Amino acid sequence: LRDLTANFLHEAGCKDVVVEPRLLPLTGETLSLKSANTANDARLDVSARSVWSPGDKTFLDFRVFNSLAPTNSSLPVSQALLKHEKEKKRVYNERVLEVEKSTFSPIVCSTTGILGMEAQKFYRQLSVLLANRSGQTYENTIRYVRQRIAFCILKTTVASLRGFRGTKVTRFSSERNDINLLYLMNNLTHNF
Repeated sequence: LRDLTANFLHEAGCKDVVVEPRLLPLTGETLSLKSANTANDARLDVSARSVWSPGDKTFLDFRVFNSLAPTNSSLPVSQALLKHEKEKKRVYNERVLEVEKSTFSPIVCSTTGILGMEAQKFYRQLSVLLANRSGQTYENTIRYVRQRIAFCILKTTVASLRGFRGTKVTRFSSERNDINLLYLMNNLTHNF
C-alpha cells in the first residue's frame, strides 16, 4: 500500500516523493506527549510536497490492521479505525507539525479494505490531483484508486496467510493506462 501510494503521488505530479523519509533530529525541542517518537533515526512511510497545498510537505504513515484480531474484535470497525489513527497521531503528529513544519496523515485501514477517515480524505485529494493531471474524470479516477487499494490490501492479506512468493511491482502510469478504458473494460467483463 505504501509503494502504491508513493507511485500515485508521483503520477499526480507531487514533488519530492520519498519512501521512508528520515525525520529531522530533535535539537532541544520538547514534545508534550510521552508517547511521541523522539528517536533521532525516526522514519515515516512516505513524504511528498504539494498534496494539500502547493509546496507544503505531507508525511504519511500506514497501518493495516486485522479487525477480527482479539485486540480489535470488541470494537466496532469505525472505532478501531479511529483508535489506530489516534495512536499514529500521538506518536508522530506533534513532531511533524513542530519540527518538520509539515502536515501528517495517518493512513489506516482494515484487512477487509475499510479506510479510516484520514485515509478517505487523503485518497479523495490524491484522486483530484490524479484526475487533473491525467485529464480523466474524478469519478473514474477515484474508482480506479479504490480498486487498486482494495487489490493491494487483498494481496497483502493473502500473502500474510500463505506467505510471499515474489512478484514484480509495476508502477501506474497515466500514459500507459487510460482509466476510462479500464472502467469500460471492467464493466464489459462483468456484464457477460
